[in-house]
Amino acid sequence: MAKLDTMKVPAWLPVKHSKALAAPVIIVMMLAMMILPLPAFLLDVLFSFNISLSVIVLMTALYTVKPLDFIAFPAVLLVSTMLRLSLNVASTRIVLTEGHTGPDAAGKVIEAFGHFLIGGNYTVGIVVFVILTIINFMVVTKGAGRIAEVGARFTLDAMPGKQMAIDADLNAGMIGEPEARARRKEVAQESEFYGAMDGASKYVRGDAIAGIIVTVVNIVGGLIVGMVQHDMPFDAAIKNYTLLAIGDGLVAQIPSLIISTAAGVVVSRVANDQDVGGQLINQLFAKPEVLYITAVIIGGMGMIPGMPHFAFLLLAAAMAGGAYMANKRREQAKVDAQQPGGVAGGVASGGAAANAAPAQEAEEASWSDVMPVDTLGLEVGYRLIPLVDKAQGGELLKRIKGIRKKFAQEVGFLSPPIHIRDNLELKPSAYRITLKGVDIGKGESLAGQFLAINPGMVTGPLPGMMTSDPAFGLPAVWIDSSMREQASTMGYTVVDAGTVVATHLNHLITTHAAELLGRQEVQSLLDHLAKEAPKLVEDLVPKMLPLGTLQKVLQNLLAEGVHIRDMRTIIEALAEHAARVQEPNELTAIVRIALGRAIIQQIFPGENELPVMALDAKLERLLLQAMQAGGDSGGIEPGLADALVGQTEQAAQRQEQMGLAPVLLVPAPLRTLLARFLRRAMPQLRVLSHAEVPDSKTIKVTSLVGGQA
Repeated sequence: MAKLDTMKVPAWLPVKHSKALAAPVIIVMMLAMMILPLPAFLLDVLFSFNISLSVIVLMTALYTVKPLDFIAFPAVLLVSTMLRLSLNVASTRIVLTEGHTGPDAAGKVIEAFGHFLIGGNYTVGIVVFVILTIINFMVVTKGAGRIAEVGARFTLDAMPGKQMAIDADLNAGMIGEPEARARRKEVAQESEFYGAMDGASKYVRGDAIAGIIVTVVNIVGGLIVGMVQHDMPFDAAIKNYTLLAIGDGLVAQIPSLIISTAAGVVVSRVANDQDVGGQLINQLFAKPEVLYITAVIIGGMGMIPGMPHFAFLLLAAAMAGGAYMANKRREQAKVDAQQPGGVAGGVASGGAAANAAPAQEAEEASWSDVMPVDTLGLEVGYRLIPLVDKAQGGELLKRIKGIRKKFAQEVGFLSPPIHIRDNLELKPSAYRITLKGVDIGKGESLAGQFLAINPGMVTGPLPGMMTSDPAFGLPAVWIDSSMREQASTMGYTVVDAGTVVATHLNHLITTHAAELLGRQEVQSLLDHLAKEAPKLVEDLVPKMLPLGTLQKVLQNLLAEGVHIRDMRTIIEALAEHAARVQEPNELTAIVRIALGRAIIQQIFPGENELPVMALDAKLERLLLQAMQAGGDSGGIEPGLADALVGQTEQAAQRQEQMGLAPVLLVPAPLRTLLARFLRRAMPQLRVLSHAEVPDSKTIKVTSLVGGQA
């Protein structure tokens, strides 16, 4: 007995998993309905449930904000279609076996649809049934299926562009890895949803066709059963069985029409932050000009003799009243917007107060008048103020925090704070980025619009204002928000106005990392490292190396794009050689060898074979001779220098055309000289020495500089 008690609640049936059993139970019940006979009362309950389910699905579709909010809809379509077909089979069995007993043989629901809705006239019932079937099959279902088909194709085509946009936001530090994974999952779910909707719409079309066939079969079969088996007169048989068949068909077609309407609503809406009802009200009745013109036209039609004057004039008056209220709300919104508030309001009111204030006696100059220069600054025109104003929900501040955090995690030190201020001398949509008071970048960003960047793989042009991506100089075009999905489908990388500024800022901070690393930042780095390795820091600075020399070594690394996250390795390498070497460039070369594995990983992540450019043997000997003759200053003969730059540029272009990073591998004595010499002409070029390549890596020379590949 104790053994039986332990088996009362099986382990595979916990309460929290009861929802998982719902779908299997429903499917099994629907299949059973097709096989087992059902009483009329149970049919009434199931028909009522079918109608209520269709209404629930329609209401859910109307209140969804975006299609993915109702991601179970394709499965709901299948289940509801199977439920209707199962009920058709069950009702057909009762109609044919019990239809001779009267119009209530298949239950009260079918009787009500056969008598109340069509007045007991089977001719009217046939016409109404055919009209509903045509509306469902030819209009709603066909349109929804076509939209789902096109949506599935466009969504699939837009996936690469959306993935690139997610990667761009991740690289710019605007989103973290968890959010990037969530957005990638949403992109995949979107394509799967529209693909499933494309297939699920075929269920509804097949259901409409099946409804017609089932109704015809019920009429013909009923006539045969009634006249042959039950000896009913033809008039009585056709009236009785036709009313039952039409009632049965209407009971199935009305929920089918509701479900088809819900499918059309889900696939035809454009996702934003409002449900369908909010979109309709806000976009159809928001412009008073449209309502005024419509009121005049409807009122004019109401004055035509013979027209129903009351209906037309009442509707015209209602539209005119709605236009008046909409215009009043618009004017109130303008008044609220003009009131001082936030950054913009503060600027405007501050200027007026300064002009109105009486002139005061000038004070003596003092040291407080000497304002320190901001290390990093962002100045924006007045139209971009909402992007950087907390009170107005500006997202750029959050993105800038993300940029600084990502920079610190990847590069290895915390960049100085970015001071933001408005500048009325700039164009309204312009911005500029300053480093120690000097412009290092500028551009324009149109608030409320999106920048469609051409990565080189687009399928066609877009209408809009042509421009260039301020960060990387790629061709781009400013577009309205309504064209965002179309641009993504065509292969463009689409970003908003705040992302444009954030990406440009992130690119410039990374490019000028060496200039951002001051003595205070170096000292903060040492203090941070001293928490884990105090003896290591204490032995090096200032006992063996001054702080300035360490700063110069770190700046040399950053200038060539080498991250300084591994400060322990850097300090250990310097401590090992600082007793005999004090020159910063020589120390930099030593540190680069110690960081060789990290440098290679940064340039060639996860690759064992390194495709690089190399110097021709003859050119290599000439450069070694030139360096020995001129020292580290690099006395390269002008003709040789021009040829070196030209041939290196050609080789780098071939590397980039093959999709490879432009990396030049040279002997260790030449690395510092060539890196400094070629940096101005080719900032993207990386110059490595043989000593920096780990023994575990294989070198593959793809082209020679100064010779044949």
